[in-house]
Amino acid sequence: MGFFSKNRTDGETYDGQGAERKGLIDVIKYNGLPDEIVWKFPYENLSTASQLIVNQSQEAVFVRGGAVCDIFGPGTHTLSANNIPVLQKLINLPFGGRTPFTAEVWYVSKTVRRNLKFGTPAPVTVHDPLYRVPIPMRAFGEYGIRVSDSAMLLGELVGTLHIFDTKSIIEQFKSMIAQELNGCFGKFSREKQISLIDLPQYSSEISKYLHDILAQEFKQYGLSLENFNIANINYKDDDPNVQEVLSAQSRAMRRNIEGYTYQQERQFDVMETAAGNEGSAQSAFMGAGIGLGMGAGIGASFGQQMNNISGQTMGAQTPPPPPVETAYHVIINGVQQGPVGMSALQNMVAQGSVTRETYVWKNGMPQWSKAGDCPELKALFGATPPPPPPFAQ
Repeated sequence: MGFFSKNRTDGETYDGQGAERKGLIDVIKYNGLPDEIVWKFPYENLSTASQLIVNQSQEAVFVRGGAVCDIFGPGTHTLSANNIPVLQKLINLPFGGRTPFTAEVWYVSKTVRRNLKFGTPAPVTVHDPLYRVPIPMRAFGEYGIRVSDSAMLLGELVGTLHIFDTKSIIEQFKSMIAQELNGCFGKFSREKQISLIDLPQYSSEISKYLHDILAQEFKQYGLSLENFNIANINYKDDDPNVQEVLSAQSRAMRRNIEGYTYQQERQFDVMETAAGNEGSAQSAFMGAGIGLGMGAGIGASFGQQMNNISGQTMGAQTPPPPPVETAYHVIINGVQQGPVGMSALQNMVAQGSVTRETYVWKNGMPQWSKAGDCPELKALFGATPPPPPPFAQ
């Protein structure tokens, strides 16, 4: 496809000094290639009474001195001062007769040109607004254009040049599209509050988003952007930043499925660390300020979940060497304490800080249990009397 070409070697478009230039041109018609958008009639020695033939989906533009004189649509037109009033004014053509004059005739195709490719052969580095790291992005697709204003097209793209081929046009628009793609990726992800990694699933929305922007750019060249479709958006898989973002997304998905937050995940890590160092477990919790009863806003349900996880974690750890006296770990107000001996535990019961419902654990127990359910501790709470006899009632 060519916008116009005058460097063909078949003589059809070469503006030379052949025998045809010695006389006046009687018929002006399109003789370019079928896929050319703009084609210049090779001769300028025209005359009134010449026949101008314009095919369907074409326009013939008369240019003199760099200015557009008139535009003719499809059909056969006989040139005269009557049907080219602008030309009459410019070159003072007399009415009637066969009068020679010089002018350029440009044929402009108005058909839609689709399947024009665009892409980013090299990754474009875009800053991820969500994870604040640079991500190498790429995109590929196609678009279609149609000439909407022939005069503007000749003025903006052709100008005084005699050769302006397809490669020049594609290169010019490729640069513009790549620039808009680069800016669009960051802007779209900021508006949607998503990562650049998630953009491929929004390719349809991004296509429409870019179409509206690029349509205004093409309009400045007398072109209508008929369609703009992004076929593929991707990123460089082996890039370290991409791997880090994918890993972060995987962790966030796991938290969402299991029903806890990032802050709670950090608390899980602290509890697991504390379980590995039982002697300093209480100081670790208190120093970190994240005890279950310290108003962290986690809620009662999460507190119970933490208790369960703590019990499972402690049971899974290798217990310390057994002390001389039987010792228990207890959870009081959501904070693990201990180990404490039986005498200390008896004082806690007397003070009311340890009840039948208090969770305890000692070496050899598979998991945490309520103190009232442990045979060794039942005596600390006293025997529960049986129901009174009938005669007492």
